[in-house]
Amino acid sequence: MLWVKAFHIVFVAAWFAGLFYLPRIFVNLAMVPADSHAERERLLLMAHKLHRFSSILMGVALVLGVWLLVGWGASRFSGSYWLHAKMLLVVAVIGYHHMNRRLLRCFETLSNKRSHRWFRVYNETAVLLFAAIVVLVTVKPF
Repeated sequence: MLWVKAFHIVFVAAWFAGLFYLPRIFVNLAMVPADSHAERERLLLMAHKLHRFSSILMGVALVLGVWLLVGWGASRFSGSYWLHAKMLLVVAVIGYHHMNRRLLRCFETLSNKRSHRWFRVYNETAVLLFAAIVVLVTVKPF
């Protein structure tokens, strides 16, 4: 089970790397001048590939996480409220991941209405979620 746990951590970290970087691409996309088609297309290609790869990483991380939960026995964690809070945050991260896909579609269809400043703030959401999950898993405050 320690191998599964180690690979779960690796895939979660890699998934979050994508979640940290994709909104930075959105910042750049929001700043692209309307007449700069080549730059826009290059950034869209990068964003699309990154989202697709991050989705694979997310899937593997989630499968390994479920494997850990089942392997150690879900009943073992019945009084571990930190785990319940972590699971809630994981659902939020999955929602954030899907929100990234929706935002990417807005850029692809030229329907983005948000500024680069909004995306700069949005980018920090993944950092806050990651920090909260790490604290819950490490400190197990409740």
